[in-house]
Amino acid sequence: MSLHPERAIDPATQAALEHVDDGMTVGLGTGRAAEAFVHGLGTRVAQGLTVTGVPTSERTATLARELHIPLVSLEEAGSLDITFDGADEFDPNLDVIKGYGGALVREKIVAASSLKLVILVGPEKRVDVLGGRGKLPVEVLPFGEALCRRRLRELGCEPTLRADDDGEAYVTDNRNHILDCKIAPIEQPAELEAAILAIPGVLGTGLFLGMADFVIVGDGDDAEVLART
Repeated sequence: MSLHPERAIDPATQAALEHVDDGMTVGLGTGRAAEAFVHGLGTRVAQGLTVTGVPTSERTATLARELHIPLVSLEEAGSLDITFDGADEFDPNLDVIKGYGGALVREKIVAASSLKLVILVGPEKRVDVLGGRGKLPVEVLPFGEALCRRRLRELGCEPTLRADDDGEAYVTDNRNHILDCKIAPIEQPAELEAAILAIPGVLGTGLFLGMADFVIVGDGDDAEVLART
């Protein structure tokens, strides 16, 4: 018996589910919007839809199992048909920043393994220029954290080590740390991404550039579907 009773499917999730066909292998993101989608997908599975999920975090994997969504590893899945995930901001080009939920590297790997990426957000995540909310997560190896801090400062990114609820260093599912970088709006995101990734010890950034095929903006009883052109 599921620990999560069936609940109404919100308009954004409903619009996202229209991209799911029987037999698909589906990447399952992390965070509030992604979890709402997983709940909706679980409802469809209970009604007879056949899919296989690849979770981007242990938290999402636990939820999917409770909703009886069959799961496989990324290695077992190979190429995925589609991934559904949330984002912390998106710009008019449908480029996004992710990682406030702490799963950015796994999310990017799963997204890159997918034929399509669908992002679900609320209207408050819309920005004119990436970096509008002032933070860019960067996942780093703990051993290289000191070097990463110095090099990030040289790039104009002021890093702060993310802490967990107990005040200790937040540890990702990959056993790494996250430096939340204070940034101004990013005028050249591709250049910044390349510069950060060149720092030894950096595993990934929250910049997802040119990856989203659709952004679905849920606002109350409505959902706006934006497609990459």
